[in-house]
Amino acid sequence: MKASTQQWSIGIYQGDTPFSLKPVGDNPVIQAKDVTDLSSEFVADPFMLEHQGEWFLFFEILPGSAIDNQELQNSHGVIGLAKSSDGSNWHYQGIVLEESFHLSYPYVFTFNGEYYMLPETLGADCIRLYKADSFPTKWSPVAELLPGQHADPSIFYYQQRWWMFSCSTPNRHDTLELHYADDLFGSWLPHPANPLIKNDPRIARPAGRVIQWNNRWFRFAQDCYPRYGSQVRAFEITELSTTKYAEKETKSSPILSPSGHGWNGRNMHHIDLHQLGEHQWIACVDGYYQDEQQSNR
Repeated sequence: MKASTQQWSIGIYQGDTPFSLKPVGDNPVIQAKDVTDLSSEFVADPFMLEHQGEWFLFFEILPGSAIDNQELQNSHGVIGLAKSSDGSNWHYQGIVLEESFHLSYPYVFTFNGEYYMLPETLGADCIRLYKADSFPTKWSPVAELLPGQHADPSIFYYQQRWWMFSCSTPNRHDTLELHYADDLFGSWLPHPANPLIKNDPRIARPAGRVIQWNNRWFRFAQDCYPRYGSQVRAFEITELSTTKYAEKETKSSPILSPSGHGWNGRNMHHIDLHQLGEHQWIACVDGYYQDEQQSNR
């Protein structure tokens, strides 16, 4: 019979614009075998920040035993760290955040000179915010922003107010909600247009950092049809206030699609974009492959 090998890993893309990205260097730059402090099944959901001339990459690590022992429900993801001086050559540093529940999607950002992380924390039954006690290796919870089940919370600051997208149907990937707050720590209020998207797994679930480019704002969505995390779509936010919301899909969407072979042959479902110069962007992305090999079992 055939045995199947499946794995998510992380790569680096660059381009003149956020929507003209191409793989660079020797991808993937981080994969399960690079994790040295535990047995890892895969790495995914990368976010990065530049700090004092170096890049720091945060990502989900799923322990290998979760798959090997078929006990995924009893295991949980942790947040790992890699470092690079040039954005191309990365070196794994270790686990920087672990809880008694599953962690993923470590959305890192800065505000008022402080470093924050907003990971997916479904097991806590809330969206939990962390702050760096000592960046990049030590993090502590500082607030519970929103109760309930919210996948892939994606936060940004616009017109003197905080905004946060999330998927409120984590197992179906088909609902997008928006909340806002005057202060990072709350109180967070539901947007009156919620749910912004309902019953549409192609465009609902967040897929990475919300960005600003040419005075326009963009969000990214996982296309989860016909399967979870098949590609990444891009949407321009055309209207955003505490009473109204509107968006349109960009002409270049989808901006990430599987290559058909290699490390990202079957799926791509995440992007974190950063502008380096007027016509230079870098992004960390993830990809999924599935190789079938003959087995005697």
